[in-house]
Amino acid sequence: MFTIKRKINFFDCDPAGIIFYSRIFEFCHSAYEQMISSFNLKENYWMNDDYVVPIIHSESEYVKPIKYGDEIAINVQVSQLRDSSFELMYTIKRDKTLCCHAKTVHVFVDKQNWKKKEMFKDLVVGLKGHTI
Repeated sequence: MFTIKRKINFFDCDPAGIIFYSRIFEFCHSAYEQMISSFNLKENYWMNDDYVVPIIHSESEYVKPIKYGDEIAINVQVSQLRDSSFELMYTIKRDKTLCCHAKTVHVFVDKQNWKKKEMFKDLVVGLKGHTI
């Protein structure tokens, strides 16, 4: 499991004082980016000429409100790992209280023809280190 912590800013919130629902995906993506960076890959995962890794599915379930000033932990785990795709599960907690679940599915695609492409070994090794 990979974990980052974040404090909720006023600009993260809606007029009711709780986080605006789409911000969860920004928080999750930030955790995903930091997890990938922790792999110390030889190539630039985010900007290269060979492949892209779009998100093809996302979902979330909001269990408890997250409010301005709260400190949250975003936990990321790899729940599925295939040759050309992977699924990430996120749990967002305030202290030990579960506030949200989220999921994203990512597919490795050849940048020239947009067909699925097998993930490179270093990435697979990094993802396996965070598998449920």
